[in-house]
Amino acid sequence: MADFEQYEPTSFMGGPSTIFTPKTANRFVLTVNGISSFLVKKVTRPGVTFGDIILDHVNTKRKMAGKADWQPVSMTLYDPIIPSGAQEVMDWVRLHYQSATGQAGYPAEYKKDVTIEALDPVGSICERWVLKGAYIQSTEMGEYDWGNDQPVEITVTMAYDWALLEL
Repeated sequence: MADFEQYEPTSFMGGPSTIFTPKTANRFVLTVNGISSFLVKKVTRPGVTFGDIILDHVNTKRKMAGKADWQPVSMTLYDPIIPSGAQEVMDWVRLHYQSATGQAGYPAEYKKDVTIEALDPVGSICERWVLKGAYIQSTEMGEYDWGNDQPVEITVTMAYDWALLEL
């Protein structure tokens, strides 16, 4: 047997060619109370940045990680006639603020937990992000265009307190 044959890909615990299965961008489910999951076309994954703490000492500076700042997550929704994606988004917006009366909402009403679940090839959950205390930071309700026959899409940017990767 040649030396290279002992290192074939299937010789170590199934081998790299069988154990490496990448997550794909099109296998996910987003769950938020009040928004139908099947309306969600795409969503960004959470990200975090850390501020700097600068310690000045004589002629030098030392740095330490400061407070964590979780970056906004954006989701794009289809806007069908029934159920109306615009109506579902505006129902959540009205929990933040009532345009007709100028009344603001309580965080306990408008902040929600949002779950993003990645699926493996057979449909099992292989990754779960939970965005804690998510709320709408901005919305773009799409546009109408005589020269475009594509579905209308809504973009919602959500801010949140923090995220948890469960799987």
